[in-house]
Amino acid sequence: MQSGWVLFAAFALGGSWSGAPSASGADSTRNCSVTPPYLPPTAINTTLRLQALRGVMAPLNITAYIIPGTDAHLSEYIAERDARRAWMTGFTGSAGTAVVTQTRAVLWTDSRYWVQAERQMDCNWELERDSSISSITDWLIREVAEGKEIGFDPFLFSMDTYEAYNVKLAPAKRVLKSLPDNLVDKVWTDRPPVPTDSIFRLPDNIIERTWQMKVEDIRQQIRDNQYKPTAVLLSALDETAWLFNLRGNDIPYNPFFYSYTLLTQEEIWLFVHTERVSDELKAYLNASCYTAQCVQLLDYAQVRVYLQDYLVRPSVRVWIGTEYTTRALSELITPEEKILTTAYSPVLITKAVKDQTEQQVLKDAHVRDAVAVMQLLMRLEKSVPKGEETELTAAHFVNECRMKQKYSKGPSFETISASGPNAALAHYSPTNETNRKLSVNEMYLVDSGGQYLDGTTDITRTVHWGTPTDFQKEAFTRVLMGNIELSRTIFPEGTRGVYMEMLARKALWEVGLNYGHGTGHGVGNYFGVHEWPVGFQSNNIPFKEGMFTSIEPGYYKENDFGIRIEDVAVVVKAETKYGNNYMTFETVSLVPYDRKLIDTSIMSPQQLQWLDSYYQKIRSVMGPELERLHLKEEREWMMKNTEPFLSAGAPSLISSLTLTLTVLSSTLLQCLH
Repeated sequence: MQSGWVLFAAFALGGSWSGAPSASGADSTRNCSVTPPYLPPTAINTTLRLQALRGVMAPLNITAYIIPGTDAHLSEYIAERDARRAWMTGFTGSAGTAVVTQTRAVLWTDSRYWVQAERQMDCNWELERDSSISSITDWLIREVAEGKEIGFDPFLFSMDTYEAYNVKLAPAKRVLKSLPDNLVDKVWTDRPPVPTDSIFRLPDNIIERTWQMKVEDIRQQIRDNQYKPTAVLLSALDETAWLFNLRGNDIPYNPFFYSYTLLTQEEIWLFVHTERVSDELKAYLNASCYTAQCVQLLDYAQVRVYLQDYLVRPSVRVWIGTEYTTRALSELITPEEKILTTAYSPVLITKAVKDQTEQQVLKDAHVRDAVAVMQLLMRLEKSVPKGEETELTAAHFVNECRMKQKYSKGPSFETISASGPNAALAHYSPTNETNRKLSVNEMYLVDSGGQYLDGTTDITRTVHWGTPTDFQKEAFTRVLMGNIELSRTIFPEGTRGVYMEMLARKALWEVGLNYGHGTGHGVGNYFGVHEWPVGFQSNNIPFKEGMFTSIEPGYYKENDFGIRIEDVAVVVKAETKYGNNYMTFETVSLVPYDRKLIDTSIMSPQQLQWLDSYYQKIRSVMGPELERLHLKEEREWMMKNTEPFLSAGAPSLISSLTLTLTVLSSTLLQCLH
């Protein structure tokens, strides 16, 4: 799943837009070139919001104000109360930055979200089809006069982000001004409050390492570090949740709670909304004592105060990860000898490798999850030809199927249920305004996942219930070939994903096709569906045994169809003829691909062998599970859709005669006999 959290709530400060239909006849996106401008029903009126924001900017002498799309923990997925950029612009995509001056309002986002932005923003906003900080700073230098101030909330800027802005703006004599209060919050009169749900602990049966064991592990890493830190500061929400085996409900689809942790050799300071910690949880954390194995519960809002108190002690040095520590905290750690920086904290690096229990229960979660996805695909196969399904009904059904599974805690993100041209939007999720009826004449993409007490899942399948075009079949098959090539590759342990990522694109590149999103991301144990720092991007850490990642190449033809094939895989040891310490991926998602879309004539023998082996695994694992659940019809569907491609008598062999005659003559002869 490559999308971020999507908020489709329509906040309003009053007023309405009206206008004639678009001159182009396309009614799903705005048209600001006609008078009056045409806005689709998905667009949000931001006139009064901008007036209010500009009103609070003026007394502060702020020429421009930057509004990122994250929260005080630099999270990708954020709570409704932290969706400031979405509230100001109407645009709900997970990536993008807004800038407001007294006369202009501009949004920067990448190609994944251009159409979505045109659907959701009104004509107060300009769209810059770029997401780089350099593009934003270049614009600011043009729009803001020398010596003028550009305001920002330091809790919404990472250390790296602040430096990236400042290195361009400071030489141009444009001043970044850190503001203690967020200006959007000042005008967002009905901003949602902090959740009141209690924080809770994970069950013992899915935990191998107690929180005390994890604390000692991190303390040992502090002691072993050659630069002699005395403490580690944890800012990312999943860091604290992992360290103490705790979860919460503060972020939609993500079991996190607002928190920070400062860990030293003698103290454990946990900053939370303390009223949400039960007496039972206090006992679990040894919160009533003050030794090195006791967690001191402190108020969430006091993290800056206590950090400053710690920093006045002699000879202290705080270890932080620059990717998730905000400017609001890092600017306190002075002088320079009191800070130690790495890209990621030792907690994020340690958490990335799952222990044996975490590996097993995460695999178990994918087995249960596969049942729900198979139930969806089997249902759609029957009901779509009857005209009984829409994008929304399909999304609701798969969520219902997951909720029936053991340990289910709901979806892990908003389901991407997309038909025809909607599927060409890599991050589309259906609404009442955009919902389409599913048709046998269109391709359908469903990207969905579940949260379970023991694991997080994420899987994408693309299907066609009618007769796909030759191009659709070729594009699908080449996406599948990319998925297989990356999944079956063997590599030395410690290889970075960025050096292997092209394997997922190679089959597409060969015919001039590509996709504009990442190829994969880490997945956690009842955590965020995008779990950093694992994946295939340049800022991801090297792969080691026990890491889980998605593998998800795709292809999208604008206004026509979209294809993505996504599986979750775990890094395991590979058997090689000569070398040790070589790794490969073991796929743990267990749902077959749409046979109708596979053109075996362009696939290699090795790819077909991998596919047959994968299908055999689905049969061996899911067959007993479906029998245990007395799902006879689902088992028959699974068996039909996992028939081998290369074995004797396989019906699919007929469609690959060209390949088998040329390359697999011995196999063909065996089949013909």
